[in-house]
Amino acid sequence: MSSKFKSVIILALSIFIISCKENKKSSPIQVVEQEPETEKVNYHENYLREISYIKTREDSASTRGMIKLDGGSYMMGGNNNQAKPDEFPRHRENIEPIYVDETEVTNKQFRQFVEETGYVTTAERSFEIKGKQYEPGALVFDPYNPEWWWKFEKKANWRHPEGPESNIEGKDNEPVVQVSWYDAMAYAKWAGKRLPTEAEYEYFNRAGNDTLVYHWGNDFEKAPEMVNFYQGEFPRKNLLEDDFKKRAPVKSFPANPYGLYETAGNVWEWCLDTYRPDAYSKTEDKVDGYFQEFENMDQQKVIRGGSFLCSESYCTGYRNAARMSSAPDTGLEHTGFRCVKDI
Repeated sequence: MSSKFKSVIILALSIFIISCKENKKSSPIQVVEQEPETEKVNYHENYLREISYIKTREDSASTRGMIKLDGGSYMMGGNNNQAKPDEFPRHRENIEPIYVDETEVTNKQFRQFVEETGYVTTAERSFEIKGKQYEPGALVFDPYNPEWWWKFEKKANWRHPEGPESNIEGKDNEPVVQVSWYDAMAYAKWAGKRLPTEAEYEYFNRAGNDTLVYHWGNDFEKAPEMVNFYQGEFPRKNLLEDDFKKRAPVKSFPANPYGLYETAGNVWEWCLDTYRPDAYSKTEDKVDGYFQEFENMDQQKVIRGGSFLCSESYCTGYRNAARMSSAPDTGLEHTGFRCVKDI
């Protein structure tokens, strides 16, 4: 079974945990049927090899639209009664100075990348299982089937986030979604940047205070003013107290104390790290500040920050310490990214 198809099936069955508890084109990757472990390694390595061939844009040295952070030390991990087991033990992390994108990468920015490179996203690539070809697509949220909240929608991709009838016209300033971890890595390579490590993400989300539950403080009553999330009875009664049913344009909510927008809510954001539930007790296994490999079938990657589908009754992903994961070859309508740049 191909990596792509496994991601579709596994995530369609369990993605509600993530969501609610949470012209020159590059050639599509051809996945050859092999034994599972070998196949996954080859798929991953082939994709990273393709990304390595992307030419970095000419103005990649620019830090326009980024905030410079001096770095520092903080306590990482859960600090309220909603914290989950994978947020412990709390431990100290040291962060080097970095530049961080003010906002999530937008549709406009991602379009420029695609137009300049001809890159084809994961959701736009067909995939093969035992000689049978399947059409491209991605996962779209369906609130009307509680046993199957996410469905694979053919032709859903970053241009058509909710399926072929949807589009992003007039939505240049909304965060790009339906992008896989590989797509985010490809954009970062072109931009001369990289994805943040999980430790960096919590650091800049906390914005200088490692005692707070949310970046604005500990008062949840202020949340609709501060973050795009789901108010009401998930998943069918959204009170829209924050004025947004789905994605909000970037800079719709107040910046955190570091000047960064929507680090919580709006869309989940990809991190560099491979997810592992015991990460905080295995920090010695990090390489270059993050977990590069871990022995699980899907090599799931960390996503941070929560999304417009997070609610108090499920994932509370907008908490500073909240962490989730997703398969790296999967696109979702509530997942995007931002980049950082080393100094």
